[in-house]
Amino acid sequence: MHYQSALAEEIRASAARLLAEDVGPGDITAQLIPEHQWASADVITREDAVLCGAPWVDELFRRLDSRVSLNWHAADGDKLEAGQCFLTLEGPARILLTGERAALNVLQTMSATATATRAYVDLIEGTGVRLLDTRKTLPGMRLAQKYAVTCGGGHNHRIGLWDAFLIKENHIAACGGIQAAVAQARKLASDLPVEVEVETFEELDQALAAGADIVMLDNFAIEDLHVAVEINGGRATLEASGNVDDTTLRAIADTGVDCISSGALTKDIASIDLSMRITRSYSV
Repeated sequence: MHYQSALAEEIRASAARLLAEDVGPGDITAQLIPEHQWASADVITREDAVLCGAPWVDELFRRLDSRVSLNWHAADGDKLEAGQCFLTLEGPARILLTGERAALNVLQTMSATATATRAYVDLIEGTGVRLLDTRKTLPGMRLAQKYAVTCGGGHNHRIGLWDAFLIKENHIAACGGIQAAVAQARKLASDLPVEVEVETFEELDQALAAGADIVMLDNFAIEDLHVAVEINGGRATLEASGNVDDTTLRAIADTGVDCISSGALTKDIASIDLSMRITRSYSV
């Protein structure tokens, strides 16, 4: 399935799951509010952030009640400042309150990934190095977080286990070596990129000799990354991975590698502090 089609389907399925887990058979507290009562509400961020998750929120309220209008004051990928109102909703008061938590849960998590990504991207600005995510995503949120990474200015590594080969230590051991693993990958799907993870210069030489498209330099020291770039000589795309944080990222980028991957973008995140407040309530 094409990525965009898969993403659209995931948005629909995710909205259905979120409403099922939170609303269940019905929001009993919302029933305290008269059915004819309408309201306007603002959603604000209490901290600086990069916005992400608007299509999910649109789908949530579409499913709840098509009468709800959403006026976005910012788009996914935009930087937000603490205290900024980025969304105004208007519609039946019951529905706004029923959808509030599901919507905020999506926005706070996806914006956290986008915000973390943007911070890393800013650190390597000007180097030409691409920042990549990994498969270390929150369970059930793979495509959502991959989308959030792109909103933060990063790039997606492989989406799952089907769209690229990543030959790691255990694959190498089970196949009988790097050369054998790469050769078998070419036979299985010659049109897919083949990446080999290496931990030593010897393995790097073997991966290059085998014709790997991408070589992941796993936990190489900074000085060793410089050497690896010289050994490679532009033959393969070099990806640095391991020991990546805000204190090492720029130094890694300055070694001349092509890209850096980090699981922290999707797994080591802190939710953005968001709030929804009703600003007007009236009868219709």
